[in-house]
Amino acid sequence: MNLQQLETELKLRNFSPRTVKAYLFYNSKFLEYCKKEPEQVTEDDVKGYMAHLISEKKAAASSIILVKASLKFLYDEHMHKGIVSFKPPKVDKRLPTVLSREEVKKLIEAAGSAKSRLILEMLYSSGLRLSECVNLKVQDLELPQKMGWVRHGKGGKDRMIILAEHLIGDFGQYLLSKKAEEHLFTNKKGSALTPRNIQKIVKNCARKAGISKKVSPHTLRHSFATHLLESGTDLRKIQELLGHSNLQTTQIYTKVSTEELKKVKSPLDMIEAAPIAK
Repeated sequence: MNLQQLETELKLRNFSPRTVKAYLFYNSKFLEYCKKEPEQVTEDDVKGYMAHLISEKKAAASSIILVKASLKFLYDEHMHKGIVSFKPPKVDKRLPTVLSREEVKKLIEAAGSAKSRLILEMLYSSGLRLSECVNLKVQDLELPQKMGWVRHGKGGKDRMIILAEHLIGDFGQYLLSKKAEEHLFTNKKGSALTPRNIQKIVKNCARKAGISKKVSPHTLRHSFATHLLESGTDLRKIQELLGHSNLQTTQIYTKVSTEELKKVKSPLDMIEAAPIAK
């Protein structure tokens, strides 16, 4: 089996373009390393390559997991060789970076154009993933209902998103100025903005706003979820709005939220406040 056949199989399974690209890349790199045809590859080849990535290339645990998934799809699931069986290293469970409400406000105010401001507000208002924001179409918005739709999101699922009250009027004005373009956020030529375009907008606005945290489009998604939780929104509703298939994924925000922890009084304060016994 060659990589072109692998690409066809991945597309037939309706994998996302990003996943197809990643699986092809990692399988190609593996074959370059072991200098064999897929039919000749053994379990020792797989283990040797993984050891090479971990010890020599110092690859991150998350990358190792993706490499394993790429190889497993080809050699175990498709070719039925059963040779990708090693246990990958554990991924460090780091808490996501979250902006305060004041930082989100400063970030939005630092936007250099109406379109940049709308992009920032949309990411925070609806908790969109970067790819979902890029692929959003004009027809996906239902402004009178204060909602919209993510079509074919992660896992090929559709889901409803909410829109902030004041965004309705802003989007109404924005859409009047647009030509008959399919995508919601486009460049001067009418083509959809790239993920890189939006990443640069967020990064530049964070710099102008003087925010020292590392800020990305996904930071606004994390902030959306955390602020909803702190406002008393049910965790399962947040799960639906984020498009998480597993509630455990959403529960990470219970660890990020600091509002309840801030209410806890330090024992030192209790000692200082207590009267001294005579």
